[in-house]
Amino acid sequence: MCQSRRGPVHVTPNVDLAPLTTLRIGGPAARMAELASEEDVMAAVEDAGATGLLVLGGGSNVVVADQGFPGLVGRMAIRGVAVRREGDRVLVEVGAGEEWDTLVARAVDEGWSGVASLSGIPGRVGATPIQNVGAYGEEVADTIVGVRVFDRATQAFRDMSPGECGFGYRASIFKRNERWIVTRVRFAFERRPDAVVRYAELARALSVAEGAAVPARLVRESVIALRRGKGMVLDPADPDSTSAGSFFVNPVVDQAVASHVESIAGSAPPRFDAGDGRVKLAAAWLVERAGFVKGWGEGRAGVSRKHALALVNRGGATSGELLLVARAIRDGVRARFGIALEPEPVLVGCSLD
Repeated sequence: MCQSRRGPVHVTPNVDLAPLTTLRIGGPAARMAELASEEDVMAAVEDAGATGLLVLGGGSNVVVADQGFPGLVGRMAIRGVAVRREGDRVLVEVGAGEEWDTLVARAVDEGWSGVASLSGIPGRVGATPIQNVGAYGEEVADTIVGVRVFDRATQAFRDMSPGECGFGYRASIFKRNERWIVTRVRFAFERRPDAVVRYAELARALSVAEGAAVPARLVRESVIALRRGKGMVLDPADPDSTSAGSFFVNPVVDQAVASHVESIAGSAPPRFDAGDGRVKLAAAWLVERAGFVKGWGEGRAGVSRKHALALVNRGGATSGELLLVARAIRDGVRARFGIALEPEPVLVGCSLD
């Protein structure tokens, strides 16, 4: 036990991190502690000191270096779901250690609208505002009304409004910033049994027009089926699910760049309006048109056979091997289209550069 004026936090030395990530890659943590309460968070920050504290949730959006992490890893385990009804709205406060898809399933079952399209995404609730998780036309920021954090700079807890969170496309003020540790997330859901379909692929799967209202249960089932077909649902029987999900973020570019890409490729890339005259291009399309097709790579790490944007550990891969594949893809897309893809997972102790 390591003692602190805020109370003890139990530390386990030399813990292998690979089994705690969906990629099954990474060396050991020098020390690990479970963070089951806000008091544990404070004690862990104090205990970590100069060696650093890495907070790990479900391990679904992270690449850990082969040498591991030299400091203290805190496994987020703050639980609890508190529900309060206000007219047609439901306010739900959720501990950062709760499983995200468990919350989505409950929301669909109880008629809390706004997250059905985010079904099947692995990880814990505390990670969702950090990444501003999104899929099939919905973003978690659409339903978040507050995020409770521990601010390492002031050594105090703070409740942050959505405006203070700096939400953007797959981005927030918390992303790649160690200052804040998310401990709880507050959501506001409309009470409605249907979900509005806002994504063409999902609309086709449901045989409805974009903008149609569909029972949320059907949306959840269809999204999970779509994700499973891409290897994006964790499944021990599916080797293509041993990944960190999409490895690169869809790039947001201006119209001139999009037209340049089209002229090079000879066909129009899938694009989505990003506001301010800019468009979001499909990174998977760019990857494949640059020659990195599904199943590319002959080593222990390579491109998924089901989705060109997922890099998979085919068995025994190291982070070095995975990043060699990622660099080849990034450099290939840049050479062909002049677009620099950015990694989506958090890289711990390693880099693409």
